[in-house]
Amino acid sequence: MERTVGTIAEPMNAFTAAVEAGREPYKVKDLELAEYGRNEIRLAEHEMPGLMALRAEYKAKQPLAGAKIMGSLHMTVQTAVLIETLTHLGADVRWVSCNIFSTQDHAAAAVVVGRNGTVSDPQGTPVFAWKGETLEEYWWCTDQALVWPDGSGPNLILDDGGDATLLVHKGVEFEKAGRVPEFDPKKDSEEYEIILNLLRRELKKDPQRWTRMSKDLRGVSEETTTGVHRLYQMMEAGTLLFPAINVNDSVTKSKFDNLYGCRHSLTDGILRASDVMLAGKVAVICGYGDVGKGCAQALKGQGARVVITEIDPICALQAAMEGYQVTTLEDVVKTADIFVTATGNMNIITAQHMAQMKDKAIVGNIGHFDNEIDMAGLKKTKGIKRVQIKPQYDEYVFPGWPQRDDSGRGAAAESRLRDRASELRDVGELHQPGDGADRAAHQLRCLRMQGVHATEASRRESGATASR
Repeated sequence: MERTVGTIAEPMNAFTAAVEAGREPYKVKDLELAEYGRNEIRLAEHEMPGLMALRAEYKAKQPLAGAKIMGSLHMTVQTAVLIETLTHLGADVRWVSCNIFSTQDHAAAAVVVGRNGTVSDPQGTPVFAWKGETLEEYWWCTDQALVWPDGSGPNLILDDGGDATLLVHKGVEFEKAGRVPEFDPKKDSEEYEIILNLLRRELKKDPQRWTRMSKDLRGVSEETTTGVHRLYQMMEAGTLLFPAINVNDSVTKSKFDNLYGCRHSLTDGILRASDVMLAGKVAVICGYGDVGKGCAQALKGQGARVVITEIDPICALQAAMEGYQVTTLEDVVKTADIFVTATGNMNIITAQHMAQMKDKAIVGNIGHFDNEIDMAGLKKTKGIKRVQIKPQYDEYVFPGWPQRDDSGRGAAAESRLRDRASELRDVGELHQPGDGADRAAHQLRCLRMQGVHATEASRRESGATASR
């Protein structure tokens, strides 16, 4: 959008244009955090010389001029460097986090304020993200970032997990059908109900919004293994609406992020949640792809005895050749201390598995989607109580657990790691009473959740065998 100053048309600031159009210009937790965020961005730029070199070489050429990029990626300090690189090269950018817990609020504030703006006069990039969003807020943010002030949409999507891509594809699907299907609580997740409600509202307001948007989209880049699998499934089914770039399989992503990033993130996440000593523990890694390999190295380095479960024969052989015990989950579910899922698939650890685990077993997920652990089953357990210890630190108490002091109760945290690309998703302690026939009726399970919101696409279309 432009405004005329004298006889010269000047581009209108994105925030001013949004306000004049009656739209939210941005939404973050607190712009007063911008200075803190800017200092961390400055330090992060030193650690990201590739992006800084791109700025230096191509800023004058503005190769991204005309690109309208909607990003759905963890809103962290490192992502801020990416966002500002895109804008340096000429792109018009709008951003959300792909995860309800991963936003670094100071980074989001700094991006909105921008290098040349102030808290009272922000001059940066529209961001819709804050740590601790509800699922309703999360999908509202995604929707807002897909709409430019003039009502148009993006021509490029930078996605991590496929949520933005999902919203466009489901929107087009339902516009063709002329209706949004009703929510089925027996087979649909609670999150899918939120998506359906959003699309139903949009269909009433503008019956062709998503169809128009899809025609303008030149393509999407997808960051994560399972998200890429979903795109291949759509391509094979003939439903993929625009070209997709498989970022995940680039060496810098699949090795440095999935392998080395998760090697860094796993122990960081477990220790932030539980502060438990890992040495001497028996740790089970479900899946031995690049993520599982990094997790195994991390826990082995801490002195844990690592056991691998894996259905792919080559990955299983690799684990055996590295000296790890390879077995089934059922063989170790009653004896291991720590369980980490790293497959990208659904219901790897079920409620039935957790019922068999030893007292104070730790359960966590670092695969892209947090439905690898049956959180839905936990929440639907009759009589379950959730007690908030502190913000994003919660306790789940099962019915029948004997009254005890706090030392006998567990806690669950809902938060995500700082590492923008490879965050521990769920961490939990399972507290069991003594052995006996009534053990299952007297259990306290606590889940410490450290990570990325799960896209509905993965919940409805679980992958088959691939480890992330």
